[in-house]
Amino acid sequence: MALILSIETGTDICSVALANDGELMALRESDEGRDHAKKVALFVDELLRETGVQPSDIDAIAVGKGPGSYTGLRIGVSFAKGMCYALGIPLIAIGSLDALAEVAREDFEAGILDIEEEDWAQAKLCPMVDARRMEVYAQVFDVEGKALSEVVAEVVTEESFKEWRANDKFVIFGNGAKKCAEVLPDAIIEDIVPSSRGIVRLAEEAFNAGKFEDLAYFEPFYLKDFIVIPSKKKLL
Repeated sequence: MALILSIETGTDICSVALANDGELMALRESDEGRDHAKKVALFVDELLRETGVQPSDIDAIAVGKGPGSYTGLRIGVSFAKGMCYALGIPLIAIGSLDALAEVAREDFEAGILDIEEEDWAQAKLCPMVDARRMEVYAQVFDVEGKALSEVVAEVVTEESFKEWRANDKFVIFGNGAKKCAEVLPDAIIEDIVPSSRGIVRLAEEAFNAGKFEDLAYFEPFYLKDFIVIPSKKKLL
């Protein structure tokens, strides 16, 4: 049972949540671009003011560890580690695809998704984070949130996820899903986006299990190496 601040910055969405004992207290998020470095601190301040919580009351910081945008992940993890150092509290890292699958489960329970209950029971969930062009970071889960595959960087073709699409309702979502619509016409596409609220329950479970990260050595899960492409412009 803990008061946990959760941060998700791995995509265009900057999202911060405050939860007590696994129950969401307040949420701030924006999809207005990648100005995460400014917004994450502002959102934390707003949440603390709204709830009357003091920084010293927080028991842990949870952060979406990726995969996702290199810069976005770096900002979120750096901010979370800085708060943990300053407050002397533990850091919890949650897979961003795990958290996105959790958002899907919450949305279904809230009646937001356009999926019948009998179809949901047979479904396989595949959160997808855009990795540019036709590539996505993806992982397959069952409707209980259990991972059924490893995290992959997949260049999506008609053969992608074939074993999961064969006999089940295959639900894709996240900011990488829409571009896969024509390639995976048998998939069910839902408008579900990354949010720190998907971290809340998973972070509470991790806290109770004592699953904390080493602040000195923890790095985001990039999945792929960050490659700097030199500019073709000539320097004068």
